[in-house]
Amino acid sequence: MFAARSLARTTLTAARTGATVTQRRSNQTIPKLGSPAEMEAEAIAHLRARVRRQKEIMDATHKSEAEEVEEMWKWIKISAVVAAPVCVLSILKDMFFVEHVHRPHGPLPEYMNIQTKEFPWECETCALFDLECWKKCREERAGN
Repeated sequence: MFAARSLARTTLTAARTGATVTQRRSNQTIPKLGSPAEMEAEAIAHLRARVRRQKEIMDATHKSEAEEVEEMWKWIKISAVVAAPVCVLSILKDMFFVEHVHRPHGPLPEYMNIQTKEFPWECETCALFDLECWKKCREERAGN
């Protein structure tokens, strides 16, 4: 419906200005109703028009294989020249300017130390990699 309006508007505008109108084609074409032979002939005409248009596009943009390989290597070189310094600079920035945040030493605040059940190892209240807690727990067990 909208395509028909658009086509009608462009036809009227072109008629007023005296310009030639070229119908915009889409990739979806439906043959007009008619006999099977007419519909088949129209479908073949549509296919030939599409193939002809593709050949025009290919001829306008065709490059030889050597030109395409040369273009590929050009972009590989550009990518390497741009990416290598960016990677090196980002690593240096992280090493020298970004402070690595670690867990603070000392006891955790209460809201971070909530346990719903005991851990399944010998020191039930210690997290697996909390070495200070493990050390205290083992000293308490050895003292008892």
